[in-house]
Amino acid sequence: MTDKEKAVCAVNALKKEYPDAICSLVYTDPLQLLIATRLAAQCTDARVNIVTPRLFDTYKNVYEFAGADVSDVEEIIKSCGLYKTKAKDIVSMCRQIRDNFNGTVPDTIEKLTTLSGIGRKTANLIVGDIFHKPAVVVDTHCIRITAKLGLHNSKDAVRIEKILRELLPPEESNDFCHRLVIHGRAVCTARNPKCDKCCMKSFCGFAEKNM
Repeated sequence: MTDKEKAVCAVNALKKEYPDAICSLVYTDPLQLLIATRLAAQCTDARVNIVTPRLFDTYKNVYEFAGADVSDVEEIIKSCGLYKTKAKDIVSMCRQIRDNFNGTVPDTIEKLTTLSGIGRKTANLIVGDIFHKPAVVVDTHCIRITAKLGLHNSKDAVRIEKILRELLPPEESNDFCHRLVIHGRAVCTARNPKCDKCCMKSFCGFAEKNM
């Protein structure tokens, strides 16, 4: 089986196992998802979803965020961890969106990664979920599970993204990454993967060696 064939098998297996592939962060517009994703760095999505209702009720659009006092944002997001850096990034990115993109969240990875605190992982999530373009969100679940499948042997997120873009059907890549997160939390956990319960065990290199 080629890597491309294995990737397609993985896409189909996860689609059958988890038909609803959605982001676990709660949002109503592109800016809210951008901010929620920044808050989610080294923090659980569940915690972010507890914090953001107050944050988004206090600052309702990019202009209000751009005019916010960083210390006030810090106070609201404190429980998310790294709150000083995150608050500074949120206010800064909103000022950049206001000044450089006419107040509208940009729709390309290249433009999104010019914003404070936004890397390729977040940019791919926005491009995929909001603008419905092919995207590959390389988070810890994606890195771990696709390595176990034998699709790469790298730990470099940019290289992994490039490899997966070549292997995955473009129209499936974004949902595939969401499903990897669900699968990584439920079955292919970092410390104790449940290979016997995995829908991909028949073609996974790690499962073949460890079952």
